[in-house]
Amino acid sequence: MSERIQKLIANAGYGSRRWAERLIDQGRVTINNKEARLGDKGTITDQVGIDGRLIDLKRYHEDETKVIILNKQAGYVCSAKDEEGRKSVFDLLPENTRWVMVGRLDINSAGLLLFTNNGDLANKLMHPSSEIDREYAVRVLGKVESEHIEQLTEGIELEDGFAKFHRVTQGGGEGANRWYKVVLREGRKREVRRLWEALDFKVSRLIRVRFGDIRLPDDLRANRVEHLKPKQVEALLKLVKLSS
Repeated sequence: MSERIQKLIANAGYGSRRWAERLIDQGRVTINNKEARLGDKGTITDQVGIDGRLIDLKRYHEDETKVIILNKQAGYVCSAKDEEGRKSVFDLLPENTRWVMVGRLDINSAGLLLFTNNGDLANKLMHPSSEIDREYAVRVLGKVESEHIEQLTEGIELEDGFAKFHRVTQGGGEGANRWYKVVLREGRKREVRRLWEALDFKVSRLIRVRFGDIRLPDDLRANRVEHLKPKQVEALLKLVKLSS
């Protein structure tokens, strides 16, 4: 199946689609010895070059969609490269596959992260239109009253727009620190923390425990990965209307 040149370059792991688009616009990309233009399509069997050197479009190509779970430990960043030299979740993944992360967690958060070798699946799972549940266990410092829960579920105006929890339930705890389970249907940056902070509460721990129907296994140790079973992968593909 033919795809846009920038997508082929990105899928082969040479850079982002936007980066590839800039190269094409600058006349630095060729396809089958002809200068590529934005909108051109090709396949992994075509000869694509960047600055006169052929690249390997097949190096990460896999026919089978794979999905893995990582139980992220707090203190790891969700970027492949970090200017401050902090530990990255990508260093914990199986090699020889180009893994695409499905949603991020900030450095101080822990729990469920999904990775897949299927970029289209990752994009559709993350898109707000999919409205997929993301469930978190949150430890909150402060006395939470029923009116606070009502505000959080009815919605609060944040600096980047209106946001709310789809559901908030108590999760136990004593004293000033109490646990809650919260469910979001989008994945904006630090959204869980910012919603609580908007009501002057401090989040002392944040763990993602579920994404859609995929739950963090109780026996999966921190910073370990587990492959989803074929039936689970097929269910994710069907959820976003992609063929297996």
